Amino acid sequence: MMQMSQEEAKRICDRVMALSRADECRVSIQGTRAGNIRTAQNSVSTAGLNQDTQMSISVAFGKRQGTTTINEFDDKALERAVRRAEDIARLAPENPEFMPAVGKQEFRASNTYFKETAAIDPEYRAEVAAQSISLAKKNKLITAGFFLDTVGFEVIANSNDVFGYQESTNLSFSCTARTEDGRGSGWVTRSANDVRLFDPREASEVAIEKALRSVDAKALEPGRYTVVLEPAASSDILSFMFNAFDARSADEGRSFLSKKGGGNRLGEKMFDEQVNIWTDPWNADAPVVPWDGGSMLPREKMAMVKNGKIESLQYSQFWAKKQGVAAKGRAGNTIMAGGDKSTEELIASTKKGILVTRTWYIRSVDPQSLLVTGLTRDGTFYIENGKIKHPIKNFRFNESPVTMLNNIEDLGKTQVFGDGRKMVVPAMKLRDFNFTSLSDAV
Repeated sequence: MMQMSQEEAKRICDRVMALSRADECRVSIQGTRAGNIRTAQNSVSTAGLNQDTQMSISVAFGKRQGTTTINEFDDKALERAVRRAEDIARLAPENPEFMPAVGKQEFRASNTYFKETAAIDPEYRAEVAAQSISLAKKNKLITAGFFLDTVGFEVIANSNDVFGYQESTNLSFSCTARTEDGRGSGWVTRSANDVRLFDPREASEVAIEKALRSVDAKALEPGRYTVVLEPAASSDILSFMFNAFDARSADEGRSFLSKKGGGNRLGEKMFDEQVNIWTDPWNADAPVVPWDGGSMLPREKMAMVKNGKIESLQYSQFWAKKQGVAAKGRAGNTIMAGGDKSTEELIASTKKGILVTRTWYIRSVDPQSLLVTGLTRDGTFYIENGKIKHPIKNFRFNESPVTMLNNIEDLGKTQVFGDGRKMVVPAMKLRDFNFTSLSDAV
């Protein structure tokens, strides 16, 4: 991938606008170079480097739209793409919810690019794999893992003089460690923009420790228990709620934020007062580009939940106009406030309970209550008198993040997740978490 400069991107976008004969034209360009290494059975199974740059051109005649995508950028290719998009638009039916391209915007850059991450090479990826493999062999375990690093850029532009350009980097790592007899299993995940915040040895040691400690799990009766959820365990459950702050769904009665009889629950207290959730493209731990690529509107730092009360909802341009509110760029990250306690300190304050280190295979049961079902995995432990007493067999659970955030006893330190829409989620101590049955999975 050619890391396209801002000047080159602007020249290409200007060329597309000049070629277009439509009423309006919108352009987005995304370039990515992604390196990876995968391990299985304590050896490297695959490694590679993928790179691509693509441009999407969307034009409109009135409310008729057409879009085409290309990965060539010479003048002939650009003209063919513009004409193709225009041909499609002329044939398309009118879109009753079409919104015109926005006018010129100002975007304040966020810190999404780190040269140290962009410099990751095959030797570094091999070292990440070697750390997991050597530690596993030392402890007579078997590991499987995946490390991915990306560097790229994103561009938006339209015929009303909107233009945005930003570079970004990211890495993600996951590792599963298992005992040779399959009776113990541990897992870890890490994500960061800045490679200097990532320690492959520390991450692998977490998975290995859990695998060693989870051997000889005992069965515990299903029921409602006090739980300590590590951030990774709660993130997948909470994501169902974080992604459900859409104003239209709430107004039309299809959401947990819908009010009986009509309308939404904006301004109502729905959670424990410890719950504070917001979005912020400039957050140091989870930065994202400062615009919404769909609407090309700027993103803002905005409270979603403050002291348990619903502070804001996400509006599409169409729904914002219909409801008479200002349109804003849709969020690119979600941050939930935590505390200063470690997971170990949350455990120490628990007389009887369960430590859940991972949840998986989570599926929606009821969108209007956000009830979900899923399983624990890769290390579930019984807590007694502030200490982990022994590993326990995995559970299936039926629970809603709304209920969870009303049953908070304490919040711990946060962790970053995701490489697209990012989340920052704390460890949590909750009461009355609903485990419904046992699972034979390790």
